[in-house]
Amino acid sequence: MKKLHQTENVETIRVRVTGRVQGVGFRAAAVRQAHMLGVTGWVRNDADGSVEALLQGGHDLVDRMLSWLHMGPPGAKVAEVDHAEEQTERRFDRFEQI
Repeated sequence: MKKLHQTENVETIRVRVTGRVQGVGFRAAAVRQAHMLGVTGWVRNDADGSVEALLQGGHDLVDRMLSWLHMGPPGAKVAEVDHAEEQTERRFDRFEQI
């Protein structure tokens, strides 16, 4: 991870996805989608059955990733996607499943 330069146009969003999102390949599909878009950050399962992600990148790329999270991969049934801007000085180099 690197520190963000203040002049960079990068946003960081924390996301929580609920519904049938565990056991359907959601995280692996999210990693593939993020790599295709050039979004960095991470994705993980939470104990409550939801999936949490941290998305970092330009506004348009993060917006496209958020749109994908509303659908997820085949087999997923997304009920709700909550997101909020996150303030951080960290810059992620890649998107990974943790």
